[in-house]
Amino acid sequence: MMKPNEIERLSFQMIDGEAGVHDFPPDQWQVVRRVIHTSADFEWQGMIRLHPEAIASGVAAIRSGCAIITDTNMARVGIRQRDLTRFGGAVACYMADERVAETAAREGITRAKAAVDVALPALAGGIYVVGNAPTALLRLIEHMEAGRVRPALVVGLPVGFVNAAESKALLLGCDVPHITNVGRKGGSNVAAAVVNALIVMAGEKD
Repeated sequence: MMKPNEIERLSFQMIDGEAGVHDFPPDQWQVVRRVIHTSADFEWQGMIRLHPEAIASGVAAIRSGCAIITDTNMARVGIRQRDLTRFGGAVACYMADERVAETAAREGITRAKAAVDVALPALAGGIYVVGNAPTALLRLIEHMEAGRVRPALVVGLPVGFVNAAESKALLLGCDVPHITNVGRKGGSNVAAAVVNALIVMAGEKD
């Protein structure tokens, strides 16, 4: 029986072979390959978009022990928390925070939006991960454009039919380092995969 690390290594070899020639530099390919591995979907090779500073900024933030905030608990549990402890970092999701429910009720907004508002102090220099809620990404973009916060990296991969593609198109126009994609595809699993690729790179020697 193959061990998990052997299965992963063989999977990556198969992905490298099937992907063929591509224009991704080695560091970006580590992210793209892990997303393909998680989703078993080679379409990601053509639709993922990485800001030129995304990898460097994300890896540096992880090494500094930054906060990583997710829009869902599914994304949170998919991120390798154990591997983050060596850097002093932690992953959190604010959706169950009492302040989120209070803010949403008081202001008449969705919990996803309210969670961004509550998490704002932790997002400066941190990493925000969106795999589900376009409203969360739109709220974050609103705060960034107003100059209220500047994360080290935004992983914006919400999935769905309403505002998913539109929110990612807006993120592509932001100067904040980001990793996103074009179209409706996305998900908490691929968003977590992006962060895990960065965590692996953070543990490697320069």
